[in-house]
Amino acid sequence: MANEKNVLGKPLQLCCGNGGFTREGFCYVPKSDIGNHSVCVVVSEEFLAFSRAVGNDLSTPIPEYQFAGLKPGDRWCLCASRWEEARQHNKAPRVILEATNVACLSEVKLEDLKEHQYQR
Repeated sequence: MANEKNVLGKPLQLCCGNGGFTREGFCYVPKSDIGNHSVCVVVSEEFLAFSRAVGNDLSTPIPEYQFAGLKPGDRWCLCASRWEEARQHNKAPRVILEATNVACLSEVKLEDLKEHQYQR
């Protein structure tokens, strides 16, 4: 996993403290990750409400999965298909390109990611 690349072709950077499929904070996509948790996002209230409305409640803690629940401003490795769905509904959260795995490009366009780039 040390050789993972981001969408800019550079080494993948840390996204968050305990996110991602592996809960290591990097948006790695091992073969067992059928959800392709590759897009590093900064969640907003608008996105969290959208995700909850379409059946993926990311706000409610789930202790058995070591998931504390997300709040606006948190970073998270999001499924590429969920990000694309949110984008199509004008609810996409901001993206940290340096921490977004190149694996997402099988489901989303780089131009769309760049349009939603997080500005620090």
